[in-house]
Amino acid sequence: MGIRKILIVDDDPDICEGMRVRLKANHYDTFFATDAVSTLSQARKHEPDLIILDLGLPAGDGFVVIEKLKVWPSLARIPVIVVSARDLRGNKERAINAGAKAYLQKPVDNTELLKTIQQALGESAPAEHPLG
Repeated sequence: MGIRKILIVDDDPDICEGMRVRLKANHYDTFFATDAVSTLSQARKHEPDLIILDLGLPAGDGFVVIEKLKVWPSLARIPVIVVSARDLRGNKERAINAGAKAYLQKPVDNTELLKTIQQALGESAPAEHPLG
């Protein structure tokens, strides 16, 4: 299997870059979207293996994105991990019920993020490089 592609969706460029560095060090290829509309176009263009999704986005929140992904058969199979600063109460349950594989609270622990990605992708845990 080749390098896995991950779409990182967040409107904060620093968060995107931090995740990119961590994921690249662990042999994942990344690309980005900063709002709900570009998320859907990037997902159709790149067909990622996984989406890391913030809930607080311009042009529709992360819940809208999860619902829209279900409309496209080729995108409906992509596992989504929600990473959000929003309060866990209600949001975690809502995200899981909408179809997310996991919900992580910001700031995200690197080891927890990598473990969650591996679980969502059905990978066995390789030696990780947590500091990137």
